[in-house]
Amino acid sequence: MALNLFDLKGKRALITGSSQGIGFALAEGLKAAGAEIVLNGRDATKLKDAAARFEGAEELAFDATDHNAVRAAVDAYEASGKAIDILVNNAGMQHRAPLEDFPADAFERLLQTNIASVFHVGQAVARHMIGRGRGKIINIASVQTALARPSIAPYTATKGAVGNLTKGMATDWAKHGLNCNAIAPGYFDTPLNAALVADPTFSAWLEKRTPAGRWGKVDELQGACIFLASDASSFVNGHILYVDGGITASL
Repeated sequence: MALNLFDLKGKRALITGSSQGIGFALAEGLKAAGAEIVLNGRDATKLKDAAARFEGAEELAFDATDHNAVRAAVDAYEASGKAIDILVNNAGMQHRAPLEDFPADAFERLLQTNIASVFHVGQAVARHMIGRGRGKIINIASVQTALARPSIAPYTATKGAVGNLTKGMATDWAKHGLNCNAIAPGYFDTPLNAALVADPTFSAWLEKRTPAGRWGKVDELQGACIFLASDASSFVNGHILYVDGGITASL
């Protein structure tokens, strides 16, 4: 049956930045489809709290911005005999300020958290996937991969880079049996967007600007993630799937 293409039983998924928000929701969705789940974060206490709310999940604590720490953690995990079949590069951060006043240190943190982490973790995991001749890598991009808004120019730059790095991963690794794609969420009610959700003026603008007329709910990203993690997307590579209520389709 066609629905069997979406079955993730026997697969193991590592989701970075999955202590809360979108990462935690994606982990829940992949588990519902049958996958074994490995939660990740750099704050071990926060990660443990998340795992306590997620029955059966493993924890793999490392800082996704630290190349050596990522490589050591992934290699040790794989050496234990547990293959990572699916990687979701979700770790990310936001910082808002007018571009002319944007702090240089905040810009550097955005670069490391939003784009360097995708390279570090993607490379570490892909080396093992290549040896097996299969694997799924899903990078979390954004509507800001294609669009810009005031006060977040550096964030927009990093998410544009995630989109192009995804295409580069597909170009280099599809021949080894890997599927490398991205999900680009629109505006979702998450801790990262808490200040915007609490701002009635912004919410009113968003509801008018988005054809669906509302904020997204994090569980509405699960279907896209299951699709890209499953055999249903076996010939999908280098694609950026916008899940945004139509905001990138409409002026």
